[in-house]
Amino acid sequence: MFKHKTVLLNETVDMLNIKEDGLYVDCTLGGGGHSSLILSKLNKGHLYCFDQDDEAIVSANEKLAKISDHFTIIHANFKDIKKELAARGIFKVDGIIYDLGVSSPQFDHADRGFSYRENARLDMRMNRRQSLTAYDVVNKYSYEKLIGILFKYGEEKFSKSIARHIERERKIKPIETTFELSEIIRKAIPARARRTGGHPAKRTFQAIRIEVNDELNVFEKSLHDALSLLNVGGRIAVITFHSLEDKIAKYTFNEVSNQKELPKQIAVIPDYLKPSFIKVNRKPILASEEELENNHRSHSAKLRVIERIKEDEKK
Repeated sequence: MFKHKTVLLNETVDMLNIKEDGLYVDCTLGGGGHSSLILSKLNKGHLYCFDQDDEAIVSANEKLAKISDHFTIIHANFKDIKKELAARGIFKVDGIIYDLGVSSPQFDHADRGFSYRENARLDMRMNRRQSLTAYDVVNKYSYEKLIGILFKYGEEKFSKSIARHIERERKIKPIETTFELSEIIRKAIPARARRTGGHPAKRTFQAIRIEVNDELNVFEKSLHDALSLLNVGGRIAVITFHSLEDKIAKYTFNEVSNQKELPKQIAVIPDYLKPSFIKVNRKPILASEEELENNHRSHSAKLRVIERIKEDEKK
């Protein structure tokens, strides 16, 4: 069974201002927590859910079907949000949610190869139908490319040492399992640094997972497409779990909601020059003390919300 404790559940759905006849999109179905709450508030409306994980889709479908039939699950990456919705005749919606990161079951199931705490073949694919795996990244990427992804996606200051150790070990034999990789990383990081900052493999595993699933590029593309799909009054809610995702959400929301610099002679800003969006919360919403105690995943969660306030001017 695909069990997952949803982070910032009520806060996120409340911020969407659900209309019972509205159209909504959950870009990260997962265990169906946010989708279930959204669906329970719909009467004549409809919910479209995206996920790539077969197990999550089967489990969530059973869960949602008990609430109503006003939903459609789309087995696709949310980078294709516009294409997939257009194929179903949907060109505008009233709300979109992203709950980024890896679902708990993907970490908990050892055979998925996401966790440095469980021994498994290096995999880390959210979509098991794709070809690129963590094994390929670790064993086939050049020394220079490994340094790049470890530093950029993992913010790992020992990226050169880790890449050097990986290169050395894979010349002897392929690195096949999570425990093998974790031990190589441990040896590559100085003892003094291993005593602080949590598990020494955390940043490297994060970086490889992001690379395998192209998470940051996919999110940035999807978020821009999602903005174009919103009706006036519609909102996008984004839950992030690390700084790289949050920066994309923050900068993208700033870009579309900040007033552009205008010539000094313009005393009153005409409507067509005003931003089409407004940030609903100036600072990210964080988990409550109660949630922090009951769900360890919530500690790094940040919720940002934006609303469309007018249509874009035709160029």
